[in-house]
Amino acid sequence: QVQLAETGGGLVQAGDSLRLSCAASGRTFSSYALGWFRQAPGKEREAVAAINSRGINIYYKDSIKARFTISRDNANNTGYLQMNSLKPEDTAVYYCAASRKNIPSMKASDYDYWGQGTQVTVSS
Repeated sequence: QVQLAETGGGLVQAGDSLRLSCAASGRTFSSYALGWFRQAPGKEREAVAAINSRGINIYYKDSIKARFTISRDNANNTGYLQMNSLKPEDTAVYYCAASRKNIPSMKASDYDYWGQGTQVTVSS
């Protein structure tokens, strides 16, 4: 069992940066894939980025690839999403998720554990 908690969201202006953190409980976090997803009002949840347990295989949503960076610190059971050059269309609730299969999937159905989410609002 893994419990996840996201922090780092907030209200920023277009062009600013934020770093989201995903703190995980449990000793198995280091063996799980980690994904970041987001959901804007009235829209479906979408994948932003995913990373496997050792941080070797990484995938990004095409539209954010040059601006966001996913990483993880297994020694501290924490995952990160560095977001630069934020745009108003990045406004959403951001969720981290963990997958026992250790496949850095961009599909929400492949993830077993989810955090509660953190709100990111980007003003123009």
